[in-house]
Amino acid sequence: METGGTVRIEVEKSILQSADEAAGAIRALLSERKIYSLNLISSPGSGKTTLIEALLVRFEGKGRVAVVEGDIETDIDAERIRKHGVQVRQINTRSSCHIQPSRLLSVLREMDLSQTRLLLVENVGNLVCPAEISLGEDARVVLLSVTEGDEKPLKYPLVFKTSDILVVTKTDLLPHVTFDVERVRRAARAANPAVEIFEVSAATGKGMSVLLDRIEALLAAKTG
Repeated sequence: METGGTVRIEVEKSILQSADEAAGAIRALLSERKIYSLNLISSPGSGKTTLIEALLVRFEGKGRVAVVEGDIETDIDAERIRKHGVQVRQINTRSSCHIQPSRLLSVLREMDLSQTRLLLVENVGNLVCPAEISLGEDARVVLLSVTEGDEKPLKYPLVFKTSDILVVTKTDLLPHVTFDVERVRRAARAANPAVEIFEVSAATGKGMSVLLDRIEALLAAKTG
């Protein structure tokens, strides 16, 4: 007779397997179309949507960009992105704290991706759940604002371990907060020695061009 613990483990394995299969299907779909994809993760208010807007400005006229916005409720961010004239879809996760790969796969299959070169996925705002699930992305970007505290890579190591790029945002506020950038660098690199780290301020523009140049180079490496 199976115990409750055994049943729960089997259900969790099935869910994870299903998520992995959907992520694999996303990866295959995007690879076939030579679309470079970024999965953006951060706490609420760290600057994901602002970074997406900066990317939209950078790539305007250089190829089509598609955006998928994930939130528990509302389409506020999608409406903000829609003003840039790009293809955008909203996923409301309701009770789920991250975008499910199966939901993203369904949305992508409904979109016209024939001219798309760059796909930007803004995940639900938190540092825990989205770190556990792959969306078949080419690169994972984690954002950390200086207003959040420099202990985050120590408290939530998985998202820093699994991310390719760390963006420290709102650096113009450093004179007004207690935040040790070097502490963040050390902790992030302890979790992932290969992580690329950028310090930016959307308000002043400092560091933004270096970050956007790097993303453009990654895009070019895949799409030519």
